[in-house]
Amino acid sequence: MIRIYGIASCDTCRKARQWLTAAGIEHEWIDLRADGTSRERLEQWRDALGDAALINKRSKTWRDFDAEQKQATEADPLPVLVDNPTLIKRPILETPTATLAGFSASRYEAALAGAD
Repeated sequence: MIRIYGIASCDTCRKARQWLTAAGIEHEWIDLRADGTSRERLEQWRDALGDAALINKRSKTWRDFDAEQKQATEADPLPVLVDNPTLIKRPILETPTATLAGFSASRYEAALAGAD
């Protein structure tokens, strides 16, 4: 099953979902703001992507953090990401063989080529 995690109001998430639909790829949408995510799922993403790829430092949430909050997030991002899903780089695409952060049509094509 192909899953895409994001936030409904995110333009990049909308582009990714539109791309998947236009390509005829069935997928499950999970809204991080509405549904949240578990620490276990974040640990899986961390293992696949690393901390740097998980934290969206361009987000308003990150910009609103003070220096202490940013330092705590960089030291151990998982509890902060569970509490602040808008801080997760998105969308997160999960396929049976890959996990990707962000959207790029060419990266999606490559990741989904073997996911049938």
